[in-house]
Amino acid sequence: MPGKELYFTGSESVAVEEAPIPRPGPAEVRVRTELSGISPGTELLVYRGEVSSQFDTDETIDALAGTFSYPLRYGYAAVGRVTAVGDGVDDDWLDQRVFAFNPHESHFLADPETLVPTTLSPERAVFIPNAEAAVNFVMDARPRIGSRVVVFGQGPVGLLTTAVLAEFPLTSLVTVDPCQRRRDLSESFGADRSVAPEALAVEDADITFELSGNPTALDDAIDATGYAGQVVVGSWYGTKDVQLALGSDYHRSHIRVRSSQVSRIDPDHADRWDKDRRLDVVRSWLAERDLSALLTHQIPIDRAAEAYRLLDERPDDAVQVVLSYE
Repeated sequence: MPGKELYFTGSESVAVEEAPIPRPGPAEVRVRTELSGISPGTELLVYRGEVSSQFDTDETIDALAGTFSYPLRYGYAAVGRVTAVGDGVDDDWLDQRVFAFNPHESHFLADPETLVPTTLSPERAVFIPNAEAAVNFVMDARPRIGSRVVVFGQGPVGLLTTAVLAEFPLTSLVTVDPCQRRRDLSESFGADRSVAPEALAVEDADITFELSGNPTALDDAIDATGYAGQVVVGSWYGTKDVQLALGSDYHRSHIRVRSSQVSRIDPDHADRWDKDRRLDVVRSWLAERDLSALLTHQIPIDRAAEAYRLLDERPDDAVQVVLSYE
């Protein structure tokens, strides 16, 4: 049977096409995908046409070279097994389960050095990129003992960030999301309370995280942050406009607003940390956590259009959606 590849073909349009199953070159391995996770953040921006076509997909990942111009293959959470190795690759790679930052496709070739070997189940390993993002946000925020923290957005990344933060000795951990299902999950993951955006009171937070992908939430995050506090912005808004009310209150607040993104290690950590060390922490953390409640839908690759419509039109019904390959 031929392989399958997913393409974003235009705004609110994806297609699954047949492709020959590739043979590895001398220094490559071939991976047969078991599951791949759909990002309800960046991928929905791509699906909705809310990313500039001139913007680089990710210059730090070879499998994502290029720009966000249609048609394109995109995705960065693939789990599978090595089914073939090139002549110059050790046979020990055969049948290893691996994670890869790779688009949605049934088979792909990779340099073994770009793969993340794992003993995690596919259902846990598919969370590696989102858990890595969560760890990165918390590392950049540097919460102190007794901190008051608010997290805006309880999608997969927001929920995982909440779960990581819940292990710190904080005074309070409040989360904000419009979806009741996600608020309930948030409290089960360790939030002291979770509220709808319109129900959020003034929090005087030491740290707020803006992870919702909604530009209006950034203004709310700044408002919820106390004097000399910190706002960590993990959201990517694509081409959506961001309007902030930076009047006299902000001018005198000494609030620090900083971006945090997982592709690189913050220079402040680079003396002791690299991506390999961070991934080791992520895999160890995932091995000890039951995240089954996050994985709400598993949909065959042939029905990928249905998966994207679900995330786009019914966010209350879905948290993490994955594509399966049989």
